[in-house]
Amino acid sequence: MRKYFKYFLYLYVFIGYSLSNAGSYDDFIAALHFDRPEVIQKLLARGFDPNTPNEKGIPGLLVALESESPKSALVLAQHPLTQVNAENRLGETPLMLAAIHNQIELAKVLIARGADVNRQGWTPLHYAATRGHRDMMRLLLDHEAYIDSEADNGTTPLMMAAYYGTPASVKLLLEEGADPTPRNQSHVNALDLALKVNQQKSAFYIQAFTEAWEIKELGE
Repeated sequence: MRKYFKYFLYLYVFIGYSLSNAGSYDDFIAALHFDRPEVIQKLLARGFDPNTPNEKGIPGLLVALESESPKSALVLAQHPLTQVNAENRLGETPLMLAAIHNQIELAKVLIARGADVNRQGWTPLHYAATRGHRDMMRLLLDHEAYIDSEADNGTTPLMMAAYYGTPASVKLLLEEGADPTPRNQSHVNALDLALKVNQQKSAFYIQAFTEAWEIKELGE
């Protein structure tokens, strides 16, 4: 009888623990979607895993970023156990998403915690250039972002800035030393892309720097 009593006691404790964890999980996921950092802080203080994924297998930090919950994302990024180089189903990292959404403070925390500024394929600098976020671009460049990094299709940050970004972001990259001459797998360069979307000012900058590069190469 005593043996059965101990069995039921362990079963009761196990079920209670499971239900408690289930409740914590639901609270965590809801807090990520509705940007409730205070809930996340309480869960983390109780030992909840900051890398807990949602039902699609996406880690918490990425869920917060994809849900546009910046305060929750910042809380998770600051936690010492959070994996800052996790990737979502598209291969995007937290720093890449912070870059495209221009979340400067979050990006600083991620970089300080070891987030990859340079990586194979698309990079945070590509993402920042796509939206023309100059301050974010400067931050990444100040932390050794490779200015001429090529995505899998050969596209550089300058090409992204020329096609999607702003003339100011194009000018920044050129002044920081971006090479305006490479062509991607579609055989187009930054100037071609700027002209395609009628970004005349960007095209002017690129043409001027291209001529300077050609003169420089002749001199060498």
